[in-house]
Amino acid sequence: MSHTAQRSIGDETIGIFLRRVMPLLGLMYLIAYVDRQNVSFAKLQMLDNLGMTEAAYGLGASLFFIGYFLFEVPSNLILGRVGARRWFARIMVTWGLVTAALAYTTGPVMFYVLRFLLGACEAGFFPGVLYLLTVWVPFGHRARMVGWFMIASVVANAVGAPICGSLLDLDGALGLRGWQWVFLATGVPAMLMGVVTWFVLADGPETARFLSPAQKAWLRDTIAAEDQAGGKVAHANPLSALGDGRVLLLAFTFVGFPLAAYGLSYWLPTVVKGFGVSNTLNGFINVLPWLVTGVALWWLPRHSERVGEKTWHIVLPVALGAACLVGSVAVSGQAASDNALRFALLCVAAACIFAAQPIFWTLPSSFLRGSSAAAGLAVINATGNLGGFIAQNVVPWIKDRTGSTLAPMLFLAGCLAFAGLMIFVVQGLLGRTARSAVAAE
Repeated sequence: MSHTAQRSIGDETIGIFLRRVMPLLGLMYLIAYVDRQNVSFAKLQMLDNLGMTEAAYGLGASLFFIGYFLFEVPSNLILGRVGARRWFARIMVTWGLVTAALAYTTGPVMFYVLRFLLGACEAGFFPGVLYLLTVWVPFGHRARMVGWFMIASVVANAVGAPICGSLLDLDGALGLRGWQWVFLATGVPAMLMGVVTWFVLADGPETARFLSPAQKAWLRDTIAAEDQAGGKVAHANPLSALGDGRVLLLAFTFVGFPLAAYGLSYWLPTVVKGFGVSNTLNGFINVLPWLVTGVALWWLPRHSERVGEKTWHIVLPVALGAACLVGSVAVSGQAASDNALRFALLCVAAACIFAAQPIFWTLPSSFLRGSSAAAGLAVINATGNLGGFIAQNVVPWIKDRTGSTLAPMLFLAGCLAFAGLMIFVVQGLLGRTARSAVAAE
């Protein structure tokens, strides 16, 4: 087959994946992200209703990440064995049930238990999608695909913010408090989507009825050739990936991204509330950062793929994001113009934090494949998401100690800047490893 014909088949295959698989994955992630966002809005009423302090609520919210951390790797390995369709359906149904149960929280202990269970139930979803991309999409297209996938989180924040804000204003309807409506209304869609996933999602290209034999062969041959040319590792025991120095370094580096992202998203509704707006208007104002982030997620990975450069496409946005977080603290006035500038800086910071991540997620699959990729991606995401645990405990603690809603941004900025500097270390190590593999051949 000629090169032109192969390229034509490749373009058709990627286009079909974008139309038939990515919308489903994106909708699943949208529901997942609304499910994560709900706790920041429910907080606005739950604190008084349940008599919880900011620090106690932050601890409960953050226990999600402990459950997530403990069950992430096992979940991704099970996905590799039973298939994405079955496992994603299980993940969504169980996390929907636990989210709905949060509506009936009676005190701090029950809140802690359910948040931990929610993390355990959702564990494996995001790295599972990243692993699925390694069998569906050639390496050169993955940053753009992860960017498209993460845009779903932006839509979730844009849609979820006004929805959660409006649900809070249903306080008293049918005898339920507003925060109870938030959990019920965000838990049911996950359960329904789990049923849809069971019937619609294909486990991989080989089981996809919408791909022709030629398209399946192109994917199989292209990805196999990339794996062989890149010297990618497939450990005999996939758990060996957990001891791979490159995996551990990437995991350590990634902590800064979710730490800054969750700290920012957890705190934004509270910052906006300080502007003196209603719950509903708070939700609509919180749409703006995610609109900016959506544009950045669309543009940055595409530009990175077009010019063939990754390091600076991660480091420069991270540096700008850290600077904007610091700038939001430096704007100390209370005038309307100061509030507008502060919020604009937080919008840019959110865009920078998220837009660099699709490019970051191409790094693990540049040296891992097969079940090793499933385990490696899981341990990086699981360890990194401990940043969410840190953020949701440290950010309220800083607020309680300082009395400021903006001082915690200095902490987030420092962590994000450190992650940016670590990218140089990571790329240096990956470059040396790749050169050693070439020399060995």
